[in-house]
Amino acid sequence: MSELILTPGETTLAELEQVWREGLAVRLADSARPGIAQSAARIEAAANGEEPVYGVNTGFGKLASIKIAARDTATLQRNLILSHCCGVGEPVEPETVRLILVLKLLSLGRGASGVRPLVIQLIEDMLARGVLPVIPAQGSVGASGDLAPLAHMAATMLGEGRAVYQGREMPSAEALAAAGLSPVVLAAKEGLALINGTQVSTAFALAGLFEAFASARAALVTSSLSTDAIMGSTAPFLDEIHTLRGHRGQIAAARAIRALMDGSEIRESHRIGDTRVQDPYCIRCQPQVTGACIDLLWQVARTLEIEANAATDNPLVLVGADRIVSGGNFHAEPVAFAADQIALAIAEIGAISQRRIALMVDPALSHDLPPFLTPDPGLNSGLMIAEVTSAALMSENKHLATPCSTDSTPTSANQEDHVSMAAHGARRLKRMNANLAQILGIEALCASAGVEFRAPLATSAPLQAVIAALRQTVPALEQDRYLAPDLAESARLVREGVLVGAVPAHLLDEVRP
Repeated sequence: MSELILTPGETTLAELEQVWREGLAVRLADSARPGIAQSAARIEAAANGEEPVYGVNTGFGKLASIKIAARDTATLQRNLILSHCCGVGEPVEPETVRLILVLKLLSLGRGASGVRPLVIQLIEDMLARGVLPVIPAQGSVGASGDLAPLAHMAATMLGEGRAVYQGREMPSAEALAAAGLSPVVLAAKEGLALINGTQVSTAFALAGLFEAFASARAALVTSSLSTDAIMGSTAPFLDEIHTLRGHRGQIAAARAIRALMDGSEIRESHRIGDTRVQDPYCIRCQPQVTGACIDLLWQVARTLEIEANAATDNPLVLVGADRIVSGGNFHAEPVAFAADQIALAIAEIGAISQRRIALMVDPALSHDLPPFLTPDPGLNSGLMIAEVTSAALMSENKHLATPCSTDSTPTSANQEDHVSMAAHGARRLKRMNANLAQILGIEALCASAGVEFRAPLATSAPLQAVIAALRQTVPALEQDRYLAPDLAESARLVREGVLVGAVPAHLLDEVRP
């Protein structure tokens, strides 16, 4: 397995996306090791001292006033993990579990958490040998860290709970043994360091961000096809228009659409004599809408890159000041806001795509395309209900985009009286991205059909390549047929980057985290 060396505090989103997509092993840079050892030594000294230090020689949360004897340190940390294993729901998918482990490594690697190097080593070895904890997806309110799901991660390190090894789920102790690894016995504060933090919320948000950027690139491709399908004008995509406004995403979106449509015979055929003065907003305002979504995703990317490199447990060891200080870095408010912003972008990319679908199937608006994009309307319904499905998914995403960060509820006997709800705010992004991929897939089906109805006029070379990629597995709809497989395949082609991969990479490379 390939190995990626990451430096805590300096890891990029490109590296994290590579881990998420390719399943790489990860090791922390050697430069992080001295700080880890120093903070561990400081915690060990505190555990053997008389002064109460939260989570080191005291209970947790509302029980922080109870002093714990040094001889009970290991029991305290083990009890903490086991008692917090209260996650419910479906297990987190393996690629995101891997990302959670990597984010935890980066956080502990900042040298402020007080864990021993052997804890770091075990996480690295689990990643290298493919031991992945089974983590239920539900149970975190996004403060005081992602406690329940991270406890399930930590439980595997203790040989408790369940894990996946070589594609098979089994008790964690068996998985570790099969991989040649041994469970760890936690020392002072190590259990708290493992379950305090925002790594689950952040991993969900990062996965959502990576998929949203992929969908934004796909939307530029499908919208360019749609523009040619309805014989839309490219004048609204002129660079001068967008530089006058100045938004980076808008400028980039217009540039991509121009490049994708460059050389289209369809476009050239109606420059003169077209009685239409302006196209509907879903065509004319593509750069303004999709570009604004891209800008939003770029803003989120910066927030999540910072969070991915952050020390977010409690208390933190300030080695330089020789202090152990309680704080609130475990509160996932930045991640909650980021997740809400991603949700808004996903919903809006889908909303304007759906309007383009509706435009293409409507003979009153599609500039002479046949009703519902079938060559024999009446006897055949064509893509009539595919459009209805896209409307259903668009509406569902609008509801899912309702902010989660504005919600809060007191927990833990009112000690944790304001929480972020970042975990489920970020977890919903997977469902929203799946909906969006299907909307864009339906747009690709409609737009490809629309362009083909313009024959013998041809679209641009890049867009011809997109249609060819689609037609490899989804034949043209000459007569009505069982359409569900076509929709599923079109969504797959969007989700797996097949349609985007058909065009020269440099045309869309700008639209990335």
